[in-house]
Formats: sequence, C-alpha cells, structure tokens
Amino acid sequence: MSYTLQGLGVSGGIAIGQACLLSHATLEVAHLTLSARQIDKEIARFEAAIASVRGEFEAIKKGMGAAPGDFGAFIDLHAMILSDPELSEMPKVLIRERACNAEWALVQQMEHLVAQFEKIEDPYLRERADDVRQAVERVIKALSGKDGRSVLKARAQREANQIIVAHDLSPADVIVFKEHPFAAFITDVGGATSHTAILARGLRIPAVLGLHSARQLIRDKDTLIVDGTRGVVIVSPDAHVLEEYELRKSQIELERNKLKRLKTARSRTLDGISVDLHANIEVPADVAGALEAGAEGIGLFRTEFLFIGGGDMPSEDQQFEAYRKVARGMDGRPVTIRTFDLGNDKDPRPEENQFDRVKTNPALGLRAIRLSLAEPAMFQTQLRAILRASHYGKVKLLVPMLAHAQEIDQTLAAVEQAKSSLRGEKIPFDESMPVGGMIEIPAAALAVGLFLRRLDFLSIGTNDLIQYTLAIDRSDEEVSHLYDPLHPAVLMLLAHTISSAEKAGCPVSVCGELAGDVSMTRLLLGMGLRQFSMHPGQLLEVKQRVLMSNVADTAPLARRLLRCEEPAKIREQIERLNGL
Repeated sequence: MSYTLQGLGVSGGIAIGQACLLSHATLEVAHLTLSARQIDKEIARFEAAIASVRGEFEAIKKGMGAAPGDFGAFIDLHAMILSDPELSEMPKVLIRERACNAEWALVQQMEHLVAQFEKIEDPYLRERADDVRQAVERVIKALSGKDGRSVLKARAQREANQIIVAHDLSPADVIVFKEHPFAAFITDVGGATSHTAILARGLRIPAVLGLHSARQLIRDKDTLIVDGTRGVVIVSPDAHVLEEYELRKSQIELERNKLKRLKTARSRTLDGISVDLHANIEVPADVAGALEAGAEGIGLFRTEFLFIGGGDMPSEDQQFEAYRKVARGMDGRPVTIRTFDLGNDKDPRPEENQFDRVKTNPALGLRAIRLSLAEPAMFQTQLRAILRASHYGKVKLLVPMLAHAQEIDQTLAAVEQAKSSLRGEKIPFDESMPVGGMIEIPAAALAVGLFLRRLDFLSIGTNDLIQYTLAIDRSDEEVSHLYDPLHPAVLMLLAHTISSAEKAGCPVSVCGELAGDVSMTRLLLGMGLRQFSMHPGQLLEVKQRVLMSNVADTAPLARRLLRCEEPAKIREQIERLNGL
C-alpha cells in the first residue's frame, strides 16, 4: 500500500530507491548499583570509552579525503562536546557519589546539558542539543563494545539507489555518504539548521528530516521517493507516480548541470542592472563551497560556532585565526562578519552560571548586541579579533538585533576603543572598516533613519524580522504555519527599509532565507534590492533568475503588489512576477 509522509525538506532534489533502515543506540539505559570495589574499574571503563570515541573521530578525519571542509569542523565539534567537563568529568563524579554504572551517569549529564540547549531561542544553537545526543550516543555504543563508525558501514551496499532511513544521523555517520553512493536520507528528527541538514546540502544529497515516525513505519527495502524540495517521502509508490518522479528527477539533474555553467557569469539583469550575490557561512571551511558556487563575497559570517560545545570563551587569537582564514580565503572579496548573536541562555562566562538568568522568553531578553554591550570585555575581545583580521581582507563588521540609537552609539564607541588599543600595540588593521547593522526588529525597520545616519551599510535579517513582526516562533509546530513572508506588514517593512537605504545612498542587503528563495527574487529586485546573501547551494539558482529578470518590468508589479492587503491577491501578483 502506498502512503506519503510529510517532513522538512532541508536539501533539494529527488531520489528514488530502496529503504535501508539503520538502528540507533537507545539512550534509555539501565541504572545499576555498584559495589565499592567496582567504582574505580567503572571509571576506567568510562575513560576508555571516551578515548575510544576520540580515536574514532581522529580516524574519521584522517580518512575523509576530499570530503567538504564542513565535515572536519563538525567532527571537531563533537570531539569538543566530549571534552566539556559536563560530559567528560561529571559522570565520574556521579559514578563515585552514587555508585552507579557509567552509562546511566553519562545519560544523566547529557539530559542536563540538553535541557540548557533547548532553552535557547536561536534555532541554530538550540539544535546543537542533537549534537550533544549524537556524541553521547557514540560513547554509549563504545561502552557496549560497538564501533560507532561501523554502524552505517555495516549496512552500506555499493548500490546507487539506497536511501538511509534513521532516527537520527551524526556528522560522523554522514561522512560514510562519501564512501558509499547513497541516494538520499530521511530521519525522524532534525531541523533546517541541524548539522545533518547542513551536511546534506553540502553533499547536495536530497534529505527530509523531522518525519517523527518514519523509522517505525518504513520497512527495509521498501521503494521510496524522497522529494527534498517539498519535504515529501512517498512509500511504495504506484507505477504512475514512480514514472512521474523519474521524469522530474531527470529534469532536475539536467537543470543542475546547466546551472553550473553560470558560475562565472556576471550577475546582471536583462536591462543591465548589476546584482551582488553573496554567501552565508557558519564555519571558515564554508569558504570553499561559497567560492565553488561563484559567490562574490560573504554577506554573513555567523560567528556563534565559536561558542558551540560549551567550552571557555574563545580567546582573541582563536577568533582572529578563524576570521583571518575567511578573509584570506575570499581573496579580496568582501567578508561581512556578524558579532556574536548569542542570548543570555548561552553561557559566555564559564565562571558564572548564566543558565540561572534565563528568562521565560529569551527571544526578547538579553541577547545579541544587548549581551555584547553588557559584557564589554567579551565584546572587546571579539572587536579586536575582527579588526586584526581586517588587515588581511575586505572585512566589514555587522551588528545584530539593533533597536535603539544608543546601541549604535555604544557599539561605535566600543569599536573606537578597540582601535585605540590596537594602535597602542602597533597592531595593523583597517582604519576605515565599515560598520553595519542588522534590521531584524520592526522598530528598527520603522525608524531606519536613525541607523542610516550612523552606519555604513544595512543587512535585513528576514528570518527574525518575520518572526518578530508576526509574533510567530516558526520552530513551534503548533504555529509555524502562520509564519508568512508575504504578510502585508512584512512586505511593507522590507520595502520601507530598502527604499530608505536607496534614497540615503546606503548599501542594503537581505541575508535571511528570503534571499535564497527564488520565488522572491523578482519581488526583491522590484523593491530595489541589489545585494542578496544566501546559502551557497542556492546561489546559482538565484543567479539564473536574476539573469532572466528585467527590473523595468518587475518594479511596477512590485509596487502594485505592495498596495495589496488580501493574501490571495498578493500571491496572484507574485505569480505574475514570476511568470514574466
């Protein structure tokens, strides 16, 4: 019997093949009571398991070969998670204090750490809880005498039509995709910003996550169709559906091959208007993918990855090396580095328990630039590192979540303080490094003049702008359907910000998900946007749409659309725009 499962499409494309089910180690472990003379032996067993998993990670990194650079960064992250005292030392304390087995002690600490991550508002950081679980799961496997790396390999068959069906996959597991030609994978858990999703996009493998019960419903060797664009999995499709999807799969592959030819093409509309297409990155290794896609710069370098793993505050030199690597890698192309977009639910000061300060609604609390200004020492460390990196490339500084003029003034004063300290130490930097602000709060969009008079450029973060404008948490399944980029209020804020910046002669970009949504490209062009920043995997498709657009035609339709208030009429105008 054929049936369809709906999940979250995180990596586009279509795959057709047979289900290959993977088991996963349960984290519901038994609680055993040990005798006094067993304690030291149990601690030694725990330490051996940790060492074994670290050895696995090292072996995986050495054997990666030509795998995308993201993989090494994510393996390092899992290794760093296991180095966190919460997981490497506290279980030993529990074993001694409670005379318990290592598995139970480790899972107790994991649940404590995961609970902290799940309080975080930022979806990228919140989903790092999955990385904690994945790292711990490998240790549990090691404690039971299983080689974590062999779990996926044991089921792998050298056929190109195998589709992995799993509860979850870790970055280390996904590396096996390089060694075996799997067609796609689907999982019960995971979101658009999970590492599983990021790696899938990097490998350009169709993937659907968040299916909840796929692992239980799908049987081994079932025929599957995975539509990574629509987030659909069809189980045991009939002949007609299979034929239709095989045709669509061939068309997609043909289009992808055509898109590769656009890599070196200038991004210019039919009526001669140049459009800058930049890439969003999360780790320095992402630079390779950005260049491969033909990015003209880095429009958003999220620096929060330096905090992921829960270790100490990254030092100035550690940050500097990361920023310099990106600046050098882009070889003179612009690199926009965003200051930490962290909340008070992420501990920037290991000597204090910041988790005690978590508010009921961290999205509206001490986060992003508010937290940076409240922690001047932390902020100076980052500003000095970014300024030092500016000597090695065309670096720009981007400040997140601005809402008040005084926040800009305080930030600019902090930048001057960092510059003064570097001058005193005779450390070179770009004296004229541009400073820009993110427009992601409705108040900032409505009072954009305050920002235009103080800043060198603006970047619109549409993800948060939509969330704050509509009071919608899109990670909440109960209300995520109300998250609407085409809501009239959202469109008016976008248009007002873009037109105000244009009149002031201030560069403005969009770096949220709308920038990579090809169905929105012509609308944004019609609004006057000339710089887009997106995931590297979306860049060539957006470039194709730019090359096929005529701003003289799209601008009048965009203005007409902005006068619409009814959702149906707005979508009708969008269809007209995209049908030009």
